[in-house]
Amino acid sequence: MDNSPFSSDAIRTYLPDLRGKLNFKVPLNARSWFRVGGPAEVLINPADTEDLAYIIQNIPLNWPVFTLGATSNLLIRDGGIEGISLQLRRGFNDIIPDDAEGLIVGAGCLDTVVAENAVQLHLEGMEFLIGIPGSIGGAILMNAGAHGSEIASILDWVEIMTREGEIIQLPAASLGLSYRHSSLPQDAIILRARLQGKKSNPDTIRNYMDAIRKQREQTQPIRSRTGGSTFRNPDPSISQHKAWELIDMVGGRGLSIGGAQVSQKHCNFLINTGNATASDIENLGEELRKRVFESFGIKLIWEIKRVGRNLVEKG
Repeated sequence: MDNSPFSSDAIRTYLPDLRGKLNFKVPLNARSWFRVGGPAEVLINPADTEDLAYIIQNIPLNWPVFTLGATSNLLIRDGGIEGISLQLRRGFNDIIPDDAEGLIVGAGCLDTVVAENAVQLHLEGMEFLIGIPGSIGGAILMNAGAHGSEIASILDWVEIMTREGEIIQLPAASLGLSYRHSSLPQDAIILRARLQGKKSNPDTIRNYMDAIRKQREQTQPIRSRTGGSTFRNPDPSISQHKAWELIDMVGGRGLSIGGAQVSQKHCNFLINTGNATASDIENLGEELRKRVFESFGIKLIWEIKRVGRNLVEKG
């Protein structure tokens, strides 16, 4: 008998009327962009917002809950994720035009899909999303940006669900959006958001998006198993060098630990060369942080979110 608090019997006792998809011990390495990581103890794909509220309101408040996005900027540790993992997909990926120049988008929408929808509606301002490989929920959480723009520049409001199951709409001005940071309430689950654009020539918008794609292809290892940009760029008051430049200056380019390697193409990208573990990748990142601090006194801050448990080594 499984005595885990997250056993099938326990989950079904709390959630007898769940309409979404429920699975146990789900391998996450195949879902991760790094292709590493242990399993989700429990993975639920809620059917819609009402189903999500049912889950949140009926499971114990002390149960850990983690929302998985597109996993593009996420490192899942080898021991997997404890408790309940939620993945918002169908039911959370609508894109609805709002007035002439706005879009209401579900948290599960891919950034690239939003950019493509915007250009079809002749909306300018969302082109940079074509260069961000993730979902809108994750982009808002970290105020993602690229090519001189960021979510803060187009976000009007965000709708969240609290850990108690309450739905709240928050104006963008209340989120404390800054470089790769937001002050969203702890444990908040992003449901949807309104993005603001402006009408423009679709050919101009499309040309800019094509230029972004081309630049990414030329400068980033986008066809490798990677998690995107690893570290935030230091504040200009601390250093005029970008994170990749600091890593390059301490001999980081091409450096490897186990199956993890610093990209030869872009030093702020870590890649899984084929047999890396999550520990290899995290240890490589920490080695880079150590070298940069010892050489320049600068503490690189992880941009990639690291979640889950490390494997317990057997004695």
